[in-house]
Amino acid sequence: MNSLTLSEINIFPVKSLGGISLQSSVVEERGLKYDRRWLLVDGNGMFMTQRDFPQMALIELSLSENNLTIKHKSDTSLPAISIPLKYFSDERIDVIIWDDKCKAVPVNKEYDDWFSETLKMKCRLVKMPDDERRVVEKKFISEDKIVSFADAYPFLIIGQSSLDDLNSRLETPLPMNRFRTNFVFTGGKPFEEDKWNNFNIGEVKFKAVKPCARCVITTTDQETGKRSEEPLRTLATYRKSKNKVLFGMNLISFSAGTVKVGDSITLID
Repeated sequence: MNSLTLSEINIFPVKSLGGISLQSSVVEERGLKYDRRWLLVDGNGMFMTQRDFPQMALIELSLSENNLTIKHKSDTSLPAISIPLKYFSDERIDVIIWDDKCKAVPVNKEYDDWFSETLKMKCRLVKMPDDERRVVEKKFISEDKIVSFADAYPFLIIGQSSLDDLNSRLETPLPMNRFRTNFVFTGGKPFEEDKWNNFNIGEVKFKAVKPCARCVITTTDQETGKRSEEPLRTLATYRKSKNKVLFGMNLISFSAGTVKVGDSITLID
């Protein structure tokens, strides 16, 4: 078997906005450090994503030691904004993400106004407080685990071979950013991550929980915000199970630590 090597690490600090590619990242209980710790909500506190608002793909992020810088990819008339990573407030509001109700910290009206103007809709930026415990659904795991504002699980991994297999079936190959994954690895066969159980990335212990069911976000070009029928149309021909299209594996972790691009992936059982 080819050796398995971590080739990409990605975080998405504000759920459904642009991602940030890293050379290393800290594994925390609820996900990679800064991953999906911020969220945009509407006036009713309901979470917002590219499923309904594909223009969210056009907002890109960059990370510095103390700040998260946010700007529009193409509209240069909009100034960039800088959000402090360490923001504390005693204020809490209720937000809804899928079937979960969570406590969140409103960040700043200035940022709310920027996002409302940029996305052409009223919205509010909130952050997950450190003491919030959004619990991972127990349907597929017995462990008590928590998650950020990610859809359901703290981590997602996809093999480069899996994307290569998909692209061999498409007229126009697609980049990995369509799938908004935390980890990409090289080596191994297409979709072998489907069969994984316990494994290590470097020294950090993970467990593969369940395949990731994919939605319309995968059809959204992350550079333009425009939609097409692919890759869901093609994936549905050979990656469909119980009426869901599957691509990538959801993970939980059993230890903290740092993962780095180039780390070996070791299957345990």
